[in-house]
Amino acid sequence: MASSGTTNFTLDFTEVAEEAWERAGREMRSGYDLRTSRRSMNLLTIEWQNRGINMWTIDEGTIPLIDGTATYDLPADTIDLLEYVIRTGSGETQTDLNMTRTSVSTYASIPNKTTKSRPLQLYIDRAVTTPTVTVWPVPEATSKYTLVYWRLRRIQDAGTGIQTPDVNFRFYPALVAGLAYYIAMKIPEVPIERRIELKADYEEQFRFAAEEDREKATLRIVPRIRM
Repeated sequence: MASSGTTNFTLDFTEVAEEAWERAGREMRSGYDLRTSRRSMNLLTIEWQNRGINMWTIDEGTIPLIDGTATYDLPADTIDLLEYVIRTGSGETQTDLNMTRTSVSTYASIPNKTTKSRPLQLYIDRAVTTPTVTVWPVPEATSKYTLVYWRLRRIQDAGTGIQTPDVNFRFYPALVAGLAYYIAMKIPEVPIERRIELKADYEEQFRFAAEEDREKATLRIVPRIRM
């Protein structure tokens, strides 16, 4: 018998919720059941973002730097920046130069924050609704420098129930298992033993997915010799 020949299996949110309710020992019967499932899924994906880096949420972005301007807005759904360089030139003359990230204390201690030159450091303020990045020294010319970054964005919300979850396909088992556990925590009739089983299954499924969802490039460590 021939195989299907397809590899595009996916689940919309309603299907995820139905599977989760069944694992919790109940059927999803009402609009409220769907609404509370959607709320739990949004909380679940926020938990995932607190656990660490989700590779499918890494985006590349650029910010053209402006003469005399130190602070720039990042996309509102930015969690943090993972990597960043200052790019000069274009085409065959393009060069990416490393930058150093500083803390708010280090940035505050800079005597002259208006010094103009090629930016060498950046400070990221994540404690605001729209995260910002501040570079130092301040750019001395418009269109001469571009900040290139790789950011970690938020996982998109569950939506209205007809959309597909914003997760890599490898995380579908963890998503269903986690939602089943979250739902079971809301149902007083679910025995504590069953909740423990669902929690253990969730943690196992998430571990399987997280161990696969990682950078697989070779790590090369070179000792630094002091003369």
